[in-house]
Amino acid sequence: MSATPDPSHSDAAQRLRDWLRPHRRVFVLTGAGISTGSGIPHYRDESGAWQRKPPIDFRAFTGDARARSRYWARSFVGWPSFDGAQPNAGHRALARWQQREPAHALVTQNVDALHSRAGSLDVVDLHGRLDEVVCLDCGARQPRAQVQEELARRNPDWQGLGAVALPDGDADLEGLEFERFQIPPCAACGGMLKPDVVFFGENVPRARVAAAQQSLAAADAMLVVGSSLMVYSGFRFARAAREAGLPLALLNRGVTRADEIATLKLEADCGATLDAALA
Repeated sequence: MSATPDPSHSDAAQRLRDWLRPHRRVFVLTGAGISTGSGIPHYRDESGAWQRKPPIDFRAFTGDARARSRYWARSFVGWPSFDGAQPNAGHRALARWQQREPAHALVTQNVDALHSRAGSLDVVDLHGRLDEVVCLDCGARQPRAQVQEELARRNPDWQGLGAVALPDGDADLEGLEFERFQIPPCAACGGMLKPDVVFFGENVPRARVAAAQQSLAAADAMLVVGSSLMVYSGFRFARAAREAGLPLALLNRGVTRADEIATLKLEADCGATLDAALA
């Protein structure tokens, strides 16, 4: 494995370009590191450790009314900043590359929809998308923007609160009376609304896993961009790729869970490196 940190974007881009050249069907898996250039922070530092408390888990969201109100209040305040994020050079480079060579597959662990907005094709949003809301009772779906309007109508005193933006559309709010925050029910059945993303303690939907596995089975190499792979839902693809004998490249600042099995490791800025390598 080549694991020497590479601070030079141009050198990293050249090495990535050389690595990609013989491969015609690359399975690309992206994580939070590709979206930091769009102003969306990530949870982990370069050692792979949590920088702040882990996000809410599914059992707390569904079983604890105060925890659910706290989640929605923080999400309500954090959503405008998250929603305003724009695709960066890395997202756009992957989109152009896919448009030129559609055989390449793209799976993302991110919930920001920036790959799709950049123009990438057939993106598998492994952990869902924050711009959609689903009812846990009847399955009805609606745009997050619509739910945000209803949250604002019910909670006018919470509008305009200043808070530090956190990953996944969260905001750093503490010490408030979260019990006062009013959450609308599902308009179709009165059930519980939840962002259509995979919370901790939830399983990734089988259809998404199957779609990703099918793409990996057809690939001749795998590239990981901006992910520490500390979450098993992403790491399993890297492990499966190596078990199948596929070359595995990592473009990520800091350690990853797959460092010991990778065939190429580049530590450089995701956006600048992809922009140059895929030009």
